[in-house]
Amino acid sequence: MSFPRREKKVSDFVAARQVDEKIAFVRNDHEVTGTIHKILENSVIVRISDRDAELIGAPSDLTVVAHKNYSVV
Repeated sequence: MSFPRREKKVSDFVAARQVDEKIAFVRNDHEVTGTIHKILENSVIVRISDRDAELIGAPSDLTVVAHKNYSVV
């Protein structure tokens, strides 16, 4: 048995986001800029530089950032 999925209202901020849009966020005391790779319900997947990935300790050049933790550049 499955329950019907309820539609959630998407905030105007999230609805305005687009793939390849530049954003900035802070992680481990480093300000990082990157481009949105994929938009999810509560977060975005961001492509960052290899140097930034090394600085923040990310294992790859893709990282997840919650919508509340970034700003549009």
